[in-house]
Amino acid sequence: MLGYLLRRLLWLVPTLLGITVVVFVVMAAAPGGISAATLVEGQNLEPEAKQALTEYYNRLYGLDQPLTVQYLRWLNHISPLGWESDESGALTGWPTFKMPDLGVSFRYGRPVAELLAERVPVTVLLNLLSAPLIYLGAIAIGVAAAARRGSRFDHLSSLLLLVLWSAPPMLVGVLLIGFFASAEYWHWFPTGGLSTREALDAPFWPVTPSFGAWLLLFVLPLATTGLFVAAARRSKRAGLRHPVVAGLVGLAVGFLLVRVTVPILAPGFLFDRIWHLILPVVTLSYGGIAFLAKLTRASLLEHLAADFTRTARAKGVPEQVVLWRHVFRNSLLPLITVAASLLPSLIAGSVIVETLFSIDGMGRLAVEAVQTRDRELVLSLTLISGLLTLIGYLVADIAYAIADPRVRYEG
Repeated sequence: MLGYLLRRLLWLVPTLLGITVVVFVVMAAAPGGISAATLVEGQNLEPEAKQALTEYYNRLYGLDQPLTVQYLRWLNHISPLGWESDESGALTGWPTFKMPDLGVSFRYGRPVAELLAERVPVTVLLNLLSAPLIYLGAIAIGVAAAARRGSRFDHLSSLLLLVLWSAPPMLVGVLLIGFFASAEYWHWFPTGGLSTREALDAPFWPVTPSFGAWLLLFVLPLATTGLFVAAARRSKRAGLRHPVVAGLVGLAVGFLLVRVTVPILAPGFLFDRIWHLILPVVTLSYGGIAFLAKLTRASLLEHLAADFTRTARAKGVPEQVVLWRHVFRNSLLPLITVAASLLPSLIAGSVIVETLFSIDGMGRLAVEAVQTRDRELVLSLTLISGLLTLIGYLVADIAYAIADPRVRYEG
C-alpha cells in the first residue's frame, strides 16, 4: 500500500503538467491569442503610453517570446526549484530553492496568490457545507427506500429524486431566487452575496433585547423538530415514518417560524452568513443527493439479496444490525467511487452557483478569468482544481482499502 501511494504521488507531477499544457495550448490557439497588443487594445492611451505598456507586458509575462519559452517561464515561476529572474525577465544564476510565484493577473494587476487567498476560502466553505449534506441526505433516503422496497415512500422518493436529478442547477437557482428571495413572493432569503453590510459591523452572535426572543430562537426549532419526528413515528403510512427526513423538515420549519415571529431579532454575523448560504448550498447539493440516494438504494438492494444477508438473518441477528453492519458496509464501495469525483463536480458547480448568487468565490473568478483571457489566473485555477481532483482520487483509493480489507494495491 505504501509503495502504491508513493507511485501515485509521483504521478501527480506529470499529470498536473499535462493538464496545464493542454490549457495553455488551448488559450494560445484561441482566436486572437494572448499578446501584449491584445492586453493594450481598447485602452484610450497615447501612442507613447501604449508602446511603454506593451514593453512592460512583454517584460513581465514574456509575451513576445515563443509559446514554449512562455510556458517554461511560467513553470519556472511556480516551481519551488528554479532560476531567479532579473528586472528584464532574463534567468540568472543556477537553479535554487525559492518561493513559488503564481504571477500577476492580467486583469486585476495584482498577484494571483492574493486573489486566490481571497476567493478560494469562499468556495471551500460552500463545498465543506455541501459535501456532508449530500452524503447524509443521500444515505438517509437511500437506506430508507431500500429497506422499504415497494412502499409508498420508495415510489415517491424515486420520483422526486428523478425530478431533482433532471433539473439543471441554473434553472433551480433562478427558481429559488424568484420564489424565496423575491419581494413579489416569499422574501425569506437574500438574493445574493454572503452577508449584509450591517452584519459586517454586528457582533458574531445574535442580539435581541428580550429573553423571550432568545428562548424562542432555540426552543421553537427544537419543538417543531420533535413534533415532526413524533408524527413520523406514529404515522401508519410507510412513506412518512422516516425520522431523519421528518427531523430535517421540522428543523427547517422551526427556523422559518423564528424568522417570521421574531422580527426584532438582530441576527449577528453568524446567523446572517448562514441565512445567505442556505439557497446557494441547496442549489449546489440537491443534484448530488438525488444521484447518491439512487446509487445507495441500488447498492443496498443488491446486497440485501446476497447469501451473507440471509445467513445473518437465519442466525437471528437483529434487522437493524443486518442492515447497517453487514449490508451497508458492503455497499460503501460504489459510494467511495463517486466520492472521488464529487469534489471536482462541486467545484464545477460552484461556477454556476457563485455566478447566480453573486458570490465572490473561485468559480466566479474562473469565469471572469476565462472571459478576459487572464492566462496567469486561468493556469493557477487549473492547477489548483487538478490538484484537488487528483487528491480526491487518492483519498478514494485509501478509503477502498479501509472499507474492504480484501482490496490490495500491488504490482
